[in-house]
Amino acid sequence: MSILVTRPQSDNEATAEGLRARGHSVLFAPVLKFEPVAFHDESEADYAGIIVTSANAIRAVAPQLQNRELLRLPLFAVGEHTAAAARDAGFARVIVAGGDAAALRDKVVQSARDKVVKKKSTLLYLAGADLSRDLGGELGAEGFNVITQTTYRMTPVKHLPREVCEGFAAHGIRAVLHYSRRSARAFLEAARDEGVEISALAIPQCCLSETVAGVLREAGASQVLVAATPDENALFDALERALRTRLA
Repeated sequence: MSILVTRPQSDNEATAEGLRARGHSVLFAPVLKFEPVAFHDESEADYAGIIVTSANAIRAVAPQLQNRELLRLPLFAVGEHTAAAARDAGFARVIVAGGDAAALRDKVVQSARDKVVKKKSTLLYLAGADLSRDLGGELGAEGFNVITQTTYRMTPVKHLPREVCEGFAAHGIRAVLHYSRRSARAFLEAARDEGVEISALAIPQCCLSETVAGVLREAGASQVLVAATPDENALFDALERALRTRLA
């Protein structure tokens, strides 16, 4: 019996290590494919800081950042996973928020109060092509000038791996982990196309946030659990709760 990880490649291996450390077997179904977008900053803006909501944004631009002034700026990361990618890329001043975009917005606003950045300064937002919320607009309402640069896109994968389809058919998958609304939708579409949607939704769906969980509930999943906080350790705790409930 395995836990299904739907994260994209590179992220999914770190998740698998954490699950195996807890005694679980793992199957992969990366339902979104990472594609970098060429980074061309032609704004000539005098940035005071950088905001990032995904480690993928760092991976996309890292090869182009060597010896650039951007590495010397404070970088506001949505969570520790993204912060680690930023440090690996060479950013020295990394400020970590609480795991979601709302917490990142609040961290930036608080940093202005703490004089880390100026209230009306210009921030560079390294973003994905599909944004779940208007973080730039929210910070703009707080007095910041946010310039958004698309650095990557996540493309849905049309098919699930054969071993995953066979796992659903044989009831060999214990639960599914979901990290974003977009990946949850991509998973549902792929499961539907493969004819395994009913089996897939019959087991626990463990979600990083309530926003993600809504996608699964709308699709008809009855066992949807949400992490207490938007981080992977809390998601793993939700998984353990789900498995204990099924055994009870």
